[in-house]
Amino acid sequence: MIKRNAADLLKKLAVGFPVVSITGPRQSGKTTLAQHCFAEKPYVTLEDPDTRDYALHDPRSFLAQFPDGAILDEVQRCPDLFSYLQGIVDRDGRMGLFILTGSQQFSLKEGISQSLAGRVGMVHLLPLAQDELLAAGDLPTTLDEFLYKGAYPPIYTRPVEVFQWYANYVSTYLERDVRQLINVQDLALFQRFLRVCAHHVGQLVNLTQIANDCGISQKTVEAWLSVLEASYLVVRLQPWYRNFNKRLVKTPKLYFYDTGLVCWLLGIRDVEQVKFHAMRGALFENLVISECHKHLFNQGEHPEIWFWRDRSGHEVDMVLERGGQFRAVEVKSGQTLSQDQFKGLQFWQELTGNAGKTLLVYGGEQAQQRTVAQVIPWRNLAGLCG
Repeated sequence: MIKRNAADLLKKLAVGFPVVSITGPRQSGKTTLAQHCFAEKPYVTLEDPDTRDYALHDPRSFLAQFPDGAILDEVQRCPDLFSYLQGIVDRDGRMGLFILTGSQQFSLKEGISQSLAGRVGMVHLLPLAQDELLAAGDLPTTLDEFLYKGAYPPIYTRPVEVFQWYANYVSTYLERDVRQLINVQDLALFQRFLRVCAHHVGQLVNLTQIANDCGISQKTVEAWLSVLEASYLVVRLQPWYRNFNKRLVKTPKLYFYDTGLVCWLLGIRDVEQVKFHAMRGALFENLVISECHKHLFNQGEHPEIWFWRDRSGHEVDMVLERGGQFRAVEVKSGQTLSQDQFKGLQFWQELTGNAGKTLLVYGGEQAQQRTVAQVIPWRNLAGLCG
């Protein structure tokens, strides 16, 4: 098992909450992490039809099997359990009694907010972070390979072809989660929607264009995007709100939590294709955004991440807020830097009165300290939030 940074957070929350919940996309390592940190607890998956039937029809007897708690996997499949868990943990009084996992955040959060509010510590577990792979000696040797492979744990722990794994992942996701969350009659159409979204990575969300490309309504696009968000596949990065007396873009940008999945959806089938692909820059930008989310989630923080753009075309790829301090980040996929690449950050400094840090992350190998910004190489993305 690759050591997960969220393990310390998970153990800490189990000391202060009777229930701990681990949410994240399928195959991100939720079950492995829970079993590693709480090896003494029995493990039950509610994906199993017989187990789920037992829990649905006799929840009191089902939970009585576990007087010292348990790991309940995909617990959102049995929403009535939340009410019974409330009574058990309130009577028992012990911390870290039950560990819940789920891959559909809206369903899980709804059950928690209705029955277990104030009793649950939340951990959001995304695919492997770059520094986790680096510590394990598994980080790909080149940026293009990292973009292509992505960061789902099975890619690094099983002898499987990357493109075959993602093909099966998408198929399983469509069959399981989409049918559970929404009534999609045409799964091929939903897969087309996924591919169209991949082509919009790093762009402002244009509901009309996506709808036209897929042959569906804007209302359906919005609903399906919400499904992707609920399953931790995509994130809509919101524009920064501070005005600076400028007309600002108010539309969010679209990103995925994993670049390997994006590459598969784009039809990229080997590393060589990444090097010359028209979306390589967008893929690297996506990588930086997703790594920042992972780093902050692993520390138990809610990611305060935006982008900034005005109507005149001035833009900063990412704005981070940590403890009231702002960091403006520009992303460049090339291995060499030119002075022109710092123009966006220079404009930001003039606009904000040189407030906060300015950083530029690039596809090269050397860290630098420039007058305008600190330069961070692609291998040290955790340094953006550290």
